[in-house]
Amino acid sequence: MIHVIEPGLLSSIQDNGRRGHQESGMIISGVMDIFSMRIANTLVGNDENEAVLEITLTGPTIEFQEDQLIAICGADFSAVIDDQPAPLWRPVAVKKGSTLHMKFSKTGCRGVIAVGGGFNVPEVLGSKSTYLRAGIGGFKGRGLEKEDLISVGTRNSDSERIYQNVLNKPAQWSVSRAYTEEVYDRSVMRVIPGKQYEAFTEESRECFFDQAYKISKHSDRMGFRLDGDNLECGLQGNMLSEGVAFGTVQVPADGQPIILLADRQTLGGYPKIGQVASVDLPALIQKKPGESIHFEEISIQKAQELFREREKEWQELKWMITASLEGLDG
Repeated sequence: MIHVIEPGLLSSIQDNGRRGHQESGMIISGVMDIFSMRIANTLVGNDENEAVLEITLTGPTIEFQEDQLIAICGADFSAVIDDQPAPLWRPVAVKKGSTLHMKFSKTGCRGVIAVGGGFNVPEVLGSKSTYLRAGIGGFKGRGLEKEDLISVGTRNSDSERIYQNVLNKPAQWSVSRAYTEEVYDRSVMRVIPGKQYEAFTEESRECFFDQAYKISKHSDRMGFRLDGDNLECGLQGNMLSEGVAFGTVQVPADGQPIILLADRQTLGGYPKIGQVASVDLPALIQKKPGESIHFEEISIQKAQELFREREKEWQELKWMITASLEGLDG
């Protein structure tokens, strides 16, 4: 069991999302940073899509009431375990009675904590993800609160082996900082022109790619609201609602773009000026309110090429993590 002493700003259980139900109006939801989730789960021997604890801006303080294997990935929350710095991007054995404390994020906005065996919460429509607005999934359909007790699943053979190894000989390696910086250290988001791109005025299309947009404080898991010069489109109120995706850039009547994120609606009725390439979504969701981003136009072919390259890199990284974990046996 995990005892929540302080929940942080918003800490919720998320996995790869509630997929296959959008036609019925059920959103996908899921973790904001799939990149960190996949790595953290691999580090503790879980399936890469197992549910993790997602934390936002200010991290929680939690007590481990059983021996656990954890991995913390994503933003740097200056985490400490029993007053000792907790390493990021590597497996860590935590003894019963230990306390993990996380502060305000120094860099980035969101992090994840994976535990060996995953979180023992019920699945709803095939997912453990928390859908906050509907109050379903995760832990009682909500973010964590003080005094919550969260059950953890039984470690599989891989997780148990990793736990025993790092308990006796803590891992001295971690996922390369150069690799994580390559993924996260971007303020220019590559964007594919959207379906209604040509319906925007020429001036607005140029403005979209030339100016810097500031992420509004009114942003949330549903979408990033952007502050900048207004964009004009001749289709306002004259188009049918269409499917949207993680990273879709919609422009409502006020002319201020919204980038749709994990808790986006299933359909959107505003014109879409662009779609953020999937390889840049991890960098995007790590931006804090008040930070600025730019957009760069790329083709769908280039976006697909970048995606294939990133997946190839991930498979190579996964192999290296597995090899390093096996090397702990020696």
